[in-house]
Parts: sequence; C-alpha cells; structure tokens
Amino acid sequence: MSTSEIHVVTGAFGYSGRYIAQRLLDQGRRVRTLTHHFNRPDPFHGRVEVEPYHFERPDLLTDSLRGAVALYNTYWIRLSRGNATFDQAVANTRTLIRSAINAGVGRFIHMSVTNPSEDSPLPYFRGKALAESAVRESGLSYAILRPTLLFGEGDILVNNIAWLLRRLPVFGVFGSGNYQLQPVFVGDVADLAVRVADDDENLVIDAVGPETYTYEELVRLIRRHVGSRTRLVRVAPVVALAAARWVGWLTRDVVITPDEVTGLMASLLVSGQPPTCPTRLSEWIARYAQQLGNGYASELQRHYR
Repeated sequence: MSTSEIHVVTGAFGYSGRYIAQRLLDQGRRVRTLTHHFNRPDPFHGRVEVEPYHFERPDLLTDSLRGAVALYNTYWIRLSRGNATFDQAVANTRTLIRSAINAGVGRFIHMSVTNPSEDSPLPYFRGKALAESAVRESGLSYAILRPTLLFGEGDILVNNIAWLLRRLPVFGVFGSGNYQLQPVFVGDVADLAVRVADDDENLVIDAVGPETYTYEELVRLIRRHVGSRTRLVRVAPVVALAAARWVGWLTRDVVITPDEVTGLMASLLVSGQPPTCPTRLSEWIARYAQQLGNGYASELQRHYR
C-alpha cells in the first residue's frame, strides 16, 4: 500500500467523518481532513493531516486535494444560522466538487440522506438533492450514501432524548408518534463508505439499519434502557416545539427545528430498500445505555461556536 496515496475526509474532527477517518487509519492509510474546527481536540493525536476548507479560495482547496485517491464528503449543515445557510452549503459542495475534478481525485464518496428531493419544501432535503445532482453530473467516479438517523457514540439526537428522559417528568411526543424511522449505526456507515471507495461503479445506496421503529417506539426503547420513569404524552407539534425552545433556552442550543419535525413526521428517515448495515439499535443501546444522556450534546457548541 502506497503511503503517498491520500484519502481525504471532510470533517474528520466531527461525527461521521471521525468514524471514516478512524477506519482508514486502521487500514494503514494516509488520511487528510478538511475542517473549519482547528480548535477542537485532535482524536487522532496528529495522525491525520489537517487543512482548512478554503471554499473562498478554490485554488488552495484544489491544492489540498491533489494526490487524493478518494474524497469522503461528510460536509453539510443541520440548520441555517448566520452565514451558514443551505444555499451556501450547496454552493460550497459544488466548489468542493470542482476542486476535486481539478485535483484529479479518483473517487468521490458523498454522504447524503434518505429521500432527498429537489421538490421538497424542506431546505435540508432539497439541498441534499441538489448536492447529489452536482455529484452525478460531475464526471467523477462516485458513490452516494444515503443514511437515515445516525446513532453511535457522540451522536446528538438519541443522546439528547436520553438526556431529557433522565431529567424531565414528562416527555412530549410529536402528534401521533406513529411515523417511522430506521436508525443506522455510524460505524456501519463508515465501513460502507470505505468499502465502496474501492469500487469502480457509480453507486447510490441507502445506508440503513435492520430495524424500523415508530418515533414513540424509539423513545420508549430509550426510556426503558436508561431506567427512566418519565411519562410520555402525545402533544400537538406546536406545543412540543414550544417546549423544545424552552429547553433550548436553558441549554443555549437548538434542540429541534420545525423543519426537522416535519421531516420526521413525514417518515423521511426510513428507506424502502433492504438494509445495508447490520448493527441493531436495540442491541447497541443495551450495551451503551449507562453512557447515554449523562451529558447534553450541543449542536451549536459543536458546529457554530
């Protein structure tokens, strides 16, 4: 294996990118990351080369990608805040793709989401669809992975549900609670990303786990494993969002957005394809329940401060 061959992972100091980078390091690969967050603790202890995104300087961005046999793109935003908008995220992704072409990157592995649509009223899912189109039209060899709800050590949603269930007497379930989601283990998605990097075929794959839950079933599963006695009540989304804003004020965070509730209730985080990732949430959560929800995971602290 040539150590001159570089695998570039965007956001390796973040969540899914960290898992991908670790898989590559475990294989003895040379890894470089592009990041906005130079002030974060380095989980790799200097084993990963670090470069800024340089979206505003495509020439420098191109230079940072030269020699890359594969680029694993996890770059995206969860919510619009300040100058970080979904339109800007799409534009930055297009800049990254053009730089990858100019740098001669061999393979582009792109992290998307299940059920993206350019006609979606939700900017997150519409932006993901536009980014996918840019990848497909680029002429690069590509694999597009479409995960659902990621879970694993360091996740935000499952951890913060557990955090709330450990502390609140009542937990509000949006509407009926019968809409579905299909969680997928972030480590499985990383394994899949590294595996398809060695393929030659252009691929679009739903990266999904073997279990499907209704939202209420998911909350009940977490409640049972963390030993919570919190009462679950079904409430109108507007009421639950008001409560979430109150929690957000206390934690100085955005707990959940109206668009995220709409996407969740539309069952957009579930796939019609066969499972591609083996880990079951029910088994994972049984092993890690004592760790879940002991601390709050802040989206704004992680990405915007």
